[in-house]
Amino acid sequence: MSSSELPWVEDAGSVAPKDARDLSKIFFDRLQVLEEGTHEYQYARNTLIEMNLSLVHYAAGRFRGGSTDIDDIVQVGTIGLIKAIDRFDLSREVAFSTFALPYITGEIKRFFRDTTWAVHVPRRLQELRVDLAKAKESLGAELDREPTVRELADHLDLTEEEVNDGLVAANGYTAGSIDVPVGQDDGSQGRDYADVLGEDDPALDLFEDLHALAPLIEQLNERERHIIEMRFGQEMTQAQIGEVLGISQMHVSRLLTRTLAKLRSGLLTER
Repeated sequence: MSSSELPWVEDAGSVAPKDARDLSKIFFDRLQVLEEGTHEYQYARNTLIEMNLSLVHYAAGRFRGGSTDIDDIVQVGTIGLIKAIDRFDLSREVAFSTFALPYITGEIKRFFRDTTWAVHVPRRLQELRVDLAKAKESLGAELDREPTVRELADHLDLTEEEVNDGLVAANGYTAGSIDVPVGQDDGSQGRDYADVLGEDDPALDLFEDLHALAPLIEQLNERERHIIEMRFGQEMTQAQIGEVLGISQMHVSRLLTRTLAKLRSGLLTER
């Protein structure tokens, strides 16, 4: 199959939204049977991305007005669009825009969550920080003083331990400069704080991810583990995996999507 069997779109970014919806169905239909990595496949995929960028701009507009450049938000949202295109299946019988918007907004929200905190803090504690700030303001006005941990816990229907965890985590929202001098006991000029800091071992994050993922992979059946190993261990294309297993690329895509969803659900449950 060649790209000539697809409509030639000279400027995909200027296609009207209604036309983009109709053309997207044609391109998605072809994309499912084209071999990954070929010129034809790239043409179909890239055209889908450009035709549907209006979805990214629509979602990004909801986050306009902050200190973050809108171009950065659009760039992050585009990652979500690409993920949606790679995972969309016409058999779902749902409009692509309906399917894609959660991916786009989710990617943007993840960007804000991960970049506005000085250190990595679990989402549960990030959300608790907001609740605590509101509770402190409300109780402070009512009591005319700073509320205690017990009072905050009662107000939010939490334990004191949970409130303390939230208060500690809130310290991760901002960070002081590591160039602050560390003075000596005798009053002499000391070194900067950065000079006495240790360094993070980049292998720790990888170890944590693999440690959480390993038991979930063990729970997969033999074919699912084989597909995961070929796709991410050997970096084989879906078409190549299909040849090894004797099934179509479309079947591989569905199996891979289902398996990754199972692993993702397991990780979210673990956390």
